[in-house]
Amino acid sequence: MKILALINTFCYICNRAGFKNEFTMINSDDFAMRLQQVIDYYTDSASSFADTIGVQRSSISHILSGRNKPSLDFVLKVLSSYPEVELYWLLNGKGEFPAKAITLTTEKNNVPKIPQRPLIPSTETNDKSIEKIVIFYTDGTFKEFIKN
Repeated sequence: MKILALINTFCYICNRAGFKNEFTMINSDDFAMRLQQVIDYYTDSASSFADTIGVQRSSISHILSGRNKPSLDFVLKVLSSYPEVELYWLLNGKGEFPAKAITLTTEKNNVPKIPQRPLIPSTETNDKSIEKIVIFYTDGTFKEFIKN
């Protein structure tokens, strides 16, 4: 219930900031090509890739053939199993694959210092502004907020 309240608050903030709620679909053919790139990069077969991410082998076959669209659960399993895959690149081809490694600095006691980022970024930073925000739900759907 707390997650739903958080999502509703986030949607309210996005609407107040001038983002328009729109739904878009992922291009299945392009997604399948990027998924094949990931499989090829790791020199996996489709069946070993399916085993690694914990899905049925037929799921990979159906997504690669364009029969089925990837669910949110499927995308999250790919991202958690293969950290070099960036979400934005996998979904729409923007960004890079494999992702560049983040260099962490260490403090005196050799504990990695993780770069701090704000939870919700400001809408404008150094001549950049947020274009859209996408919220993914556990049932595989998503909402997209586009600034007016």
